[in-house]
Amino acid sequence: MDRKIHWEKIYTDKSPFDVSWYQKEPMLSLQLIHGTGVAKDAYMIDVGGGASVLVDHLIDEDFPNVTVLDIAAGSLAYAKERLGEKARAVKWIEADVTEFVAPHQFDLWHDRAVFHFLTEATDRRKYVEVLERSLMVGGHLIIATFAAGGPTKCSGLNIVQYDAKKLQGELGRDFVFVEERALIHITPTKREQKFAYFRFTKQGA
Repeated sequence: MDRKIHWEKIYTDKSPFDVSWYQKEPMLSLQLIHGTGVAKDAYMIDVGGGASVLVDHLIDEDFPNVTVLDIAAGSLAYAKERLGEKARAVKWIEADVTEFVAPHQFDLWHDRAVFHFLTEATDRRKYVEVLERSLMVGGHLIIATFAAGGPTKCSGLNIVQYDAKKLQGELGRDFVFVEERALIHITPTKREQKFAYFRFTKQGA
């Protein structure tokens, strides 16, 4: 399966307000970002951010160095149109995260529901390799995935559920677990989905 073709089709066939992962207020992501104590001028990347409104909040909070990465050009186009002139304050990157070459290192990496779509071990290794290169030592990692008891599929694709121990095993010893939060996400069709949010810091060798 070509991941890019799949996700471009999703944003061609559906409004970003109708997809199951649509979230009106990304409150838990913001709480975890604030919890890191990251500086206002920190370099932050929202992986799979696409049409998410997290970037809107980061702009409004005067974070000047925000990057949004997504595999689907359609999702980025929605976000740019929504933000209007504010979109100029953001760096937009269309790329598959497993092949991403960062223009510089980041202080904070946020991923809500990308990693759990990587069902192949080779893709997960590529993701972690990109993450290790892209996040500076002392940087913060926030990943949200479907939790145990949550969905086993999303958008017609299989996913991998995680708890902290399982995710730590994928990330390796360079990442130090800080906290885990549970969230019941309510989809636009009013279905409940169990999510887990994880925060790690990256340590040096």
